[in-house]
Amino acid sequence: MYYKTKIEDTVRIPPYKFDEPLNKVAIQTLNETYEGRLDKKLGLFICVNDIDEIGEGKLIMGDGAAYHNVVFEALFFKPEQYEILEGEVIEIVDFGAFVRIGPMDGLIHVSQVTDDYINFDAKRGALIAKESNKSLDEGDLVRARAVSVSIKDESTNNMENTRKSKIGLTMRQNNLGRFEWIEEAKQKSMG
Repeated sequence: MYYKTKIEDTVRIPPYKFDEPLNKVAIQTLNETYEGRLDKKLGLFICVNDIDEIGEGKLIMGDGAAYHNVVFEALFFKPEQYEILEGEVIEIVDFGAFVRIGPMDGLIHVSQVTDDYINFDAKRGALIAKESNKSLDEGDLVRARAVSVSIKDESTNNMENTRKSKIGLTMRQNNLGRFEWIEEAKQKSMG
């Protein structure tokens, strides 16, 4: 789920940017500072939407930059347990499928793809159901439910943080799975 949150901070505006619009430079600087950061409570920082308040600049001896206290609105992404998410299968491995859900990835373990027994087809790079012959390939669009969410709180600006976070997904419920499976199930129930 995406959240908007108000944050207070101080932004450093370097002297070579004094001639540019203050709000624009402050938003750009804040985005560079926070991009890719994870917070256990807020989730993954996406961007600064707007600056609500910007204080008068202060100078610090020995630094030509201006420091402004700001209150800004930021957008975060944090999947919640039991939330329904849609995404694209980006990788198939023998133990499941990795799905890109917004700016993060989740894993659908082979036991959570369908109620059917699943085989991994290494040549094709696909997961194939034994009884129903349903298949899951890279590039497929799916709908899944988050069954476990573990966000690692890291304060460094590093995309490795999102890889350390774990999002477990399932497609073993009604109206979940590959979009084509959902449509087929609707057609069967209608008649």
